[in-house]
Amino acid sequence: MYNWNTDTTQLKRNPKTYAIWRLEQQINFGLNGEKIQTDLLKKYWNKLHLDPKRKRVLFSWLWQKQSLPKDSKHS
Repeated sequence: MYNWNTDTTQLKRNPKTYAIWRLEQQINFGLNGEKIQTDLLKKYWNKLHLDPKRKRVLFSWLWQKQSLPKDSKHS
């Protein structure tokens, strides 16, 4: 993933912050042929700032057996 407007060397000093930033970038701006690590996505799920509709779709893909109510806190 290439990001021209963020100094990733600063972000990489804090692995948690970097992982969250990277997931948000991949989801919001495209993967460029990379795959999202689902274990990280689940780990930081509650910390991700995503579009509510996009987050709902991801939730349904990640946790297919669970149903998501319309007024869920996950969206």
